[in-house]
Amino acid sequence: MCRWRDQKLHPVKVIERRKVQSSTSSDYEYYVHYTEFNRRLDEWVKLEQLDLDSVETDIDEKVEDKATSLKMTRHQKRKIDETHVEAGHEELDAASLREHEEFTKVKNIAKIELGRYEIDTWYFSPFPPEYNDSVKQLYFCEFCLNFMKRKEQLQRHMRKCDLKHPPGDEIYRNGTLSMFEVDGKKNKVYGQNLCYLAKLFLDHKTLYYDVDLFLFYILCECDDRGCHMVGYFSKEKHSEESYNLACILTLPPYQRKGYGKFLIAFSYELSKKEGKVGTPERPLSDLGLLSYRGYWTRVLLEILKKHKSNISIKELSDMTAIKADDILSTLQSLDLIQYRKGQHAICADPKVLDRHLKAAGRGGLEVDVSKLIWTPYKEQG
Repeated sequence: MCRWRDQKLHPVKVIERRKVQSSTSSDYEYYVHYTEFNRRLDEWVKLEQLDLDSVETDIDEKVEDKATSLKMTRHQKRKIDETHVEAGHEELDAASLREHEEFTKVKNIAKIELGRYEIDTWYFSPFPPEYNDSVKQLYFCEFCLNFMKRKEQLQRHMRKCDLKHPPGDEIYRNGTLSMFEVDGKKNKVYGQNLCYLAKLFLDHKTLYYDVDLFLFYILCECDDRGCHMVGYFSKEKHSEESYNLACILTLPPYQRKGYGKFLIAFSYELSKKEGKVGTPERPLSDLGLLSYRGYWTRVLLEILKKHKSNISIKELSDMTAIKADDILSTLQSLDLIQYRKGQHAICADPKVLDRHLKAAGRGGLEVDVSKLIWTPYKEQG
């Protein structure tokens, strides 16, 4: 058991330890995973936070595995492995998941400073090796996203950096909100820095070193000091699978303000302008999936309220640019679909719709399409 920030004891698994040299002695710190919580809360703790009377030793897993796999057929073992795949990582097979967990089990950067915020990180991010050893905090320039090990370096950099917004085209401005489109091919370093930064808050996303193939849409709050990044999504320039979004993140200081839903809505507005249906790339993070479910629910139910049941999945898809599969799975999860005479029928009782809409919570910030000035991406010859 370990004393957490709420001052209560919670069960943990000790993952790693390291020596901490102090003037008096060399003590150890322990990296723990709170078994009741998501990995984003894993942290280094001091010995006095641990209740040593509650220790249960794990038999070495490899030894345990050997013993049990002798008694099990390979098929049974695989079945057990598959049921242990974490929610949100269903696309990863058990072996890749284990490899991922092993490689990323300890956060390498504890905190970052970005603009006026100091932010605790959530996950491991594969920064270049010189940033991994004994660097507890990184300092990011909030405009070009270059990162440094010391505050003085950042201050020197800020005196020279003449950017006051992301290095791309402003394609949307409504009040103090702006959206910039950054081409990963034209702004390679910015794209890579953004991926390093985002990975600190996203668990299962491959880090794209090849940012040339992506467009990044950066949402900013603007004031007289410049345009400050709030969140972003990335999108492949050419997607065979009709993905209209690869990664999505709202930075922790700006979460729970409707920005995530705004970014999702924005990605669908771009799809409508392209005349295509879209879907997010899988796997989605736990928070990403929640945001999408909420968005799909609200958009679809609003339309069903107007049109009652006289509308097909295909028409819903054409109106919203949401892929038919996502519409089906959303309506099925809400029990609004029945299978009659070999086809899907939508049942839209107004009372039921209102109940689901209420449960889906409030929408995000609206995208005012009249303020969007954008043409779909085309390769320059």
